[in-house]
Amino acid sequence: MAIDEKDILRQLADPSTQRKAFELIVSKYSETLYWKIRHIVLNHDDADDVLQNTFIKAWVNLADFRQLSKISTWLYRIAINESLDFIRKRKNMQDLSVDEAAGVANMLMADEFFDGDRAQAILQEAIALLPDVQRTVFTLRYFDNMKYGEMSKVLNTTEGALKASYHIAMQKVTDYVKKHQ
Repeated sequence: MAIDEKDILRQLADPSTQRKAFELIVSKYSETLYWKIRHIVLNHDDADDVLQNTFIKAWVNLADFRQLSKISTWLYRIAINESLDFIRKRKNMQDLSVDEAAGVANMLMADEFFDGDRAQAILQEAIALLPDVQRTVFTLRYFDNMKYGEMSKVLNTTEGALKASYHIAMQKVTDYVKKHQ
């Protein structure tokens, strides 16, 4: 039996059921968050680390969740911020040369958890070359089909800015994929 969001929120508010409610959140959103994170950080182990940090941050900041947005929106915001922080702490992917970017596709093809083909690896390579914001917007729209309204809540920016970022990102990705087919 699926538990709806109102039930989870009620349980979160009660200290005696808070831990159980959070466990429900983790089981309900782990896979979805993993793939959102994975599309940004690319590597399976890194995605697992960022996912764990996402849930730790959510648990630590549970008292700050004012329930003004859906649990999923709140978690997506944390996951995306954690993903971007992770990328910023590592070598910034947007500074890779085209020659170095080939390493992204090769890394993915060697990753036992990557189940795509060479074309999908080239797509991921093109996405990896995007600046952080464009990469995030592209990932949320292209892979997750997230509506601009929800994305604006998650990323705390306007729908117009998101549409422009997506359009520019789409053009860059299309050009890169065409060039590297």
